[in-house]
Parts: sequence; structure tokens; C-alpha cells
Amino acid sequence: MQKRPTSRDVARLAGVSQSTVSFVYTGRDGVAPATRDRVLQAASELNYRPNLAARAMRTQRTGRLAVVFPVSAPNPLNMLRAATIAAEDAGYVLEILSLPDDREARAQRVEELIDGGQYEGFLSFTPLPTRILNLSRDRGPIVLWASAFDDEMHATGVFTDAEPIVTMMDRLVELGHRRFLHITGPLDFPAAVARRDAYLVTVERLGLESLGVIEGDWTSEVGVEVVRDLPDEVTPFALIAPNDSVAIGAMRSAALRGWSMPGDMSITGWDDIGTSAFLVPSLTSVIQDRGLVGDYAMRQLIAAVRGEAEPEPPTEVHRIVWRESIAPPSA
Repeated sequence: MQKRPTSRDVARLAGVSQSTVSFVYTGRDGVAPATRDRVLQAASELNYRPNLAARAMRTQRTGRLAVVFPVSAPNPLNMLRAATIAAEDAGYVLEILSLPDDREARAQRVEELIDGGQYEGFLSFTPLPTRILNLSRDRGPIVLWASAFDDEMHATGVFTDAEPIVTMMDRLVELGHRRFLHITGPLDFPAAVARRDAYLVTVERLGLESLGVIEGDWTSEVGVEVVRDLPDEVTPFALIAPNDSVAIGAMRSAALRGWSMPGDMSITGWDDIGTSAFLVPSLTSVIQDRGLVGDYAMRQLIAAVRGEAEPEPPTEVHRIVWRESIAPPSA
């Protein structure tokens, strides 16, 4: 049986003392960032995991963190996977706890978990009352809200960044487009409002002709209906869809009308779902890297638990994938 690596093995590989390895995993001050990185790299190479039970007895720290998430949270897997990896890389065990959808019920459950003393810190991707977020290290575990979703589980925070809309419209104008149409998502979603506002500001800034802003939803049916009901003389134009599903519906209607794409109708989506790259034409879309948000939020929590400086935030949560669905308009 292969011997389990120890902190002594990590220290030897990293070229540091065993106490330095201990300081890294207990969050003690005084370890240089380069030394910390060297220790964590050595631990990763050896597949080392600290003995949490021994550490808890020695330091009164449990080595356990928790992510709290409402049952109805949409598409959390990438965020949770990245948060889990970040926690494990730092030597923590992460537990993912489902909570009630009601905000106050969530808060009560988190307070119960805090009183239980099993966790050093909690990460929530949905709002919690200020009384919980203001807990200090002296009073109990660190509680961090990553501001990814609001109480209705609508994306918020960094997920409402609409700059890709501006970038895609700028590119379409460079290709020669002057006539645009925007279908929004439901306007009780902060992301839909942000993208609508970005569209309107860009139309005004560049002096474009807007065929309208039509409030819709996130389904393909709304794309089908909007494009089906447009007058023949609108072409050529560029359609800014709220997501790939709406864009796919719009592309179907355009094809049934005999419009060429992207000549008569250029189109952009959002979310880059799996089929978008295989459409004809393939769909220009926006990748939203939720994993980056999960990783950053967990590293924020770990830094707060250890009393360290906050990590640098990610700079490219959104990335445009340019494909065949945009081109110069037909003459």
C-alpha cells in the first residue's frame, strides 16, 4: 500500500520547514506569497491533504467550509465545481448545503449552522440578511455573499455585465450594419435590463436605426414569433437576441421566410449552448464563465477566514465567440 504523504514530505519538496507547511494550511500570517505558492504546488504534486481531525484538535479550526445554495438555484454546477476545487487546493473540505428558497428561512438555517460550530466559513451565492453578513471573526465563522443571484434567483452582480452587447454591436457596425432590433429577456431579470440599456445606449451613441426593443422571454418561441411578424422591408438588419434559445427560434423563422443569414439577418445570442456552434450558420454568442465566479468567491472566503488580502477579481467572466451568423448586410 502506498504511504500517504505527510506535511514533512511537502516541506522537503518545497524546500521549507514543516512548520511553514503548517502555517500555510492554518492561515497563519508571515508566510510570503511565493513561499505559500511553493508549498501548495508541492502539496498538489504529492496529492497531500492535511489531517483535518488533528488540525482541529491542535488549532480549534475545523478545516471545513460550506457553500449554501437554495434548492431552485439555476445552473450552479460550474460555480460549485470551481469553488470545490479552490477549497480543496487550499486544504479545506467543502460541503454544499441546500437551503429553502425563502430568504428568511434561508437565514434561519444558516444561523443554525453557524451555531453548530462545524464550519470556519460560509459562502452564499444568494442574499443573506445584514445581521449574518456582519458577523465578525470574534463572534463566529466568516459569512460571505458572492452576489451572484438575487432573492428570485435571477442572475445579478458580475453576471449583469452587458459590455459584450456593446462589443458585438460595434463589430456589426464595422461590417456595415445600421439597422438593429433587440429582443429582451423578461425585464424582471437584472441581466435583461442591463442588456437592453446597453443596446439603447449604443444605438444612441452610433446614431443607428432601431427597429425596436421587444420584451420577450428566454424561449425559442418568442424568437419564432418576433421574426415571423416582421414586415418584409426590414431586411437587411441585425438582431440582438437575449440568449441562444431565442436566437435559434429567430433563425428558424428567418429561414422559413427565405431570408439569407447572415446577409438579410445577422444575429447574435448569449450563453453559447452546446448546439450553437453546429447551426447553419453557426451562432455568434457569449460564453459566461461561471466557474471563474465560483473560484473567485471561494478564494475570497478563504482569504477572509485566514485574515489575508483579497484575491484579484477575474477580468474575463464573459467572452464572445465570433461565428458565421454575423457578416456584412446584403446590398
